[in-house]
Amino acid sequence: MTEEIRTSTRDLEELRERLAVWLRGRVGESASVSEVSRPSENGMSSETLFFTAAGSDGRTRCVARLAPAVEAVPVFPSYDLRTQFGIMRLAREKAGIPAPRALWFEPDPDHLGTPFLVMEREDGEVPPDVMPYTFGSWLLDAAPANQRRLQDACVAVLAALHQTRFTTEELAPLGQAGLRAHVEAQRDYYEWAHGERRIPLLERAFRWLEPHWPDKPGPDVLCWGDARIGNMMFRDFTPVAVLDWEMAAVGPRELDLSWMIFLHRFFQDLTVAAGFPGMPDFMRCDDVCRKYWELTGYEPRDMDFYEMYAALRHGIVMARVWQRRIHFGEQPAPDDPDDLVLHRATIEELLAR
Repeated sequence: MTEEIRTSTRDLEELRERLAVWLRGRVGESASVSEVSRPSENGMSSETLFFTAAGSDGRTRCVARLAPAVEAVPVFPSYDLRTQFGIMRLAREKAGIPAPRALWFEPDPDHLGTPFLVMEREDGEVPPDVMPYTFGSWLLDAAPANQRRLQDACVAVLAALHQTRFTTEELAPLGQAGLRAHVEAQRDYYEWAHGERRIPLLERAFRWLEPHWPDKPGPDVLCWGDARIGNMMFRDFTPVAVLDWEMAAVGPRELDLSWMIFLHRFFQDLTVAAGFPGMPDFMRCDDVCRKYWELTGYEPRDMDFYEMYAALRHGIVMARVWQRRIHFGEQPAPDDPDDLVLHRATIEELLAR
């Protein structure tokens, strides 16, 4: 977790030239592209590019998201950027979520070698993943009242999204709704990512789910999917951009709530294991669920189940990320495949509980 994760094999100057050609076809021959760069903490799935687009209407600071090249060993089996583009627009325009302003979607892979989307770039502070914000960051150094202010604001984003009613047609691109469909999709993802080298710990976690299945899963809503503070930008502890919608789905509210809670626990457990205090009072389950109930009138339930499911889902992703690092020669393969799961001890604790 302390090194940048390789996500691209594409040359930046070549991308700039091809972006410029594409943009001129979109907005006119006066268009140009400059200041192309990658973020210092690039995402683990889609490739991200920063650039400035100039045309007759002025200059716009942009972010492009590209599906990764095949040789980059993608984290996910497919990248439906068209659906991401549509969901971002829905979240922003219908639910009032500060998702980035979606500018263009380009389905033709001939321009950059893959479909891509372009959105307006926002400015703000992001709780870092590398090193995790729990080890040291502006958020760790903030007063407890401001940490709680940020936490409550993040819960309010989920509440606003979940309380917004979308039509069946609007949500149709996300596929089948419901908890059962979501879990089956995760099984398929596990088989794709780890079918050739199985991970016993994750299979134990899958087996745990059925006897602990919720009696009555909550109503299905639009879920952000990758609902964590590391996918938000903040100014004055208030969210100004809600990013990374590639895991969006239709399912119980608890999917988002448990993911937000567990992703903090993931970083917190790493921090404590390294001998540092971290942020033990941040994103506690009872506090998050209480605030959500205050905002929506809905009381989250079966959170033990959803915590395990979040840990399992994150385990599939992280094990795939570590396999990519092995592929690129950044670390050796472990003797025990369970060691591919960075939070192995946490899942083992949850299973024992």
